[in-house]
Amino acid sequence: MPNKPERPCRITLGDDGPLLVEGPVEITGPDGSVAVSDRFVVAVCMCRRSRMYPWCDTSHRRRARPGERHDTAD
Repeated sequence: MPNKPERPCRITLGDDGPLLVEGPVEITGPDGSVAVSDRFVVAVCMCRRSRMYPWCDTSHRRRARPGERHDTAD
């Protein structure tokens, strides 16, 4: 955990994408594993489809959202 940050950490929520967090970041998973990134902004996966979890690899873009239809012309 950071010691007394100069300003609050900025987190940006998107409608259908990752959680954007100003870095550097350290994420502790439910199993106790730790992922660290020193990037300026990191994208944290919220859909759990990422092969790089907890980091987003844009896998959320490859699947239709629940309720979406993709009709084809006959």
